[in-house]
Amino acid sequence: MSVSEPPSPGLPQPQTPEPQQPPAPERQPVPGSESQPPPATASEAPHLTVDDVMEALSNVIDPELGLDFVELGLIYGVQVDGGDVQVTFTLTTAACPIGPHVTEQIEEFVGELEGVASVECEMVFMPPWSPERMSEDAKFALGF
Repeated sequence: MSVSEPPSPGLPQPQTPEPQQPPAPERQPVPGSESQPPPATASEAPHLTVDDVMEALSNVIDPELGLDFVELGLIYGVQVDGGDVQVTFTLTTAACPIGPHVTEQIEEFVGELEGVASVECEMVFMPPWSPERMSEDAKFALGF
């Protein structure tokens, strides 16, 4: 029998397997190209509370005393209306020069909270601040 003989009719022909392609590599997303979820709508946005704002305000530090404005009793009021926040604060004395710096800190720390659209600060001197407004921890730290 020669190698070049044609196959006999009626006999099953051997199947030569077709060469298989290696599976396509899994596509990995390019860093930074992942699809982002749509921004939260007002109804899905986290509910901003006065407590959230007060916690952020605890980062506002009086540079002379080294204590935060909340513990010192220098925050007179916080109002939250949706994403709009109003903070009323005072200073230990009307002659204290840090007012503009404090306003910047309040805007920075409160503005970083999720859900905040605007921050309005109001510095007042009535009623005048007194050490009785401090927390017990602040009184202890300052020797009152």
